[in-house]
Amino acid sequence: MLPELFMTAVDFTTLPVRPEAFTIPAFTLAGSDWGPFSLRWYSLAYIAGIAGAWVLLTRMIRPPGAPLNQTQLDDYITWATLGVIGGGRLGYVIFYNPAQYLADPISILRLWDGGMSFHGGCFGVIAACFLHGWFAKFSGLRLLDYVATVTPLGLGLGRLANFVNGELWGRPTGSDWGIIFPEAGPEPRHPSQLYEAGLEGGVLFLLLTFLFWRTGARLRPGLLSGVFGLGYGLSRTIVENYREPDRQLGILDTGLTMGQTLSLPLIAAALLLLAVALLRKPVVA
Repeated sequence: MLPELFMTAVDFTTLPVRPEAFTIPAFTLAGSDWGPFSLRWYSLAYIAGIAGAWVLLTRMIRPPGAPLNQTQLDDYITWATLGVIGGGRLGYVIFYNPAQYLADPISILRLWDGGMSFHGGCFGVIAACFLHGWFAKFSGLRLLDYVATVTPLGLGLGRLANFVNGELWGRPTGSDWGIIFPEAGPEPRHPSQLYEAGLEGGVLFLLLTFLFWRTGARLRPGLLSGVFGLGYGLSRTIVENYREPDRQLGILDTGLTMGQTLSLPLIAAALLLLAVALLRKPVVA
C-alpha cells in the first residue's frame, strides 16, 4: 500500500524547503545599511555541479588513455563555466523569451532574475570542449565524452533546485495526488522537477558512470557523448508530457513543447555519434 503522502495532494508551502540556503540579516556598517544578503540553492547547485564535475574528472583522467592532463583539465573548467552560463542564458533568450529581451536588452545580464536553457548550456559546453581541444592540441570529442559522463550530476542538482524554488512545475495531475505549488493555482500538479532530477540526473549518471568504468566506452570517441545525448533527449521528451509548458509559448503548432522540439536535433546528433563511434576502432589506451 502506498504511503498517504503519495495518495493525497501536498501543499508545497508545508514542505521544509526554501529557495535560500541561508540569509545574512541586514546590518549597519560605517553608518550605512547593508543587506540582507541571501545565498540561494539554485546558485549553490551551479557551484556544486561544476566543482563536483572537476573532482570526478580529476579521477577519470588518471587511467591510461585519457585525452588531457590535469593542467589542461583545470584550464577547461574556466571554459566550461563560461559555456554553461553564457550558452544557457543566450539559449533561454533566443528560444524561450526573445520579445522580452529585445524590448529590454540589458535584462539579459540580470542572471539573478532566472532564465536558463539546458540546450543552450549544452551547446556552450560542446563549444568549450572543441575550442579548448583545438587550442591545447587534443581531441575535443574525447573531452566531450568525459564531460558528458559527469554532466548529469549538475543536471540533477539543478532540477532539485528548481523544485526547491517552486518553479518549472508540472501539469495538473487530474486527481487528488500531486503537489500544490503556490504560484500555480489550486490544482495538484506533477512534481516534474523531481522526475527530471531522477531521469536526467540519477539514472543517466549511473548509466554513464558504469559505461565509463566497467566497459571500454571511454576509448570509443563519441560513444559516451552519444549515450548522454540520447538519454537526455528521450528523458526530456517524456517528462515534457508532465511538465507545464512555458506560459509565453505553450504548446507549439507542431503539438510539441519547445523542450521537445529542441531535443529532436539532440537525439539525431546522438544517434549519429553512436553509429560512428561503434563503427570506428577504439583508440589505444
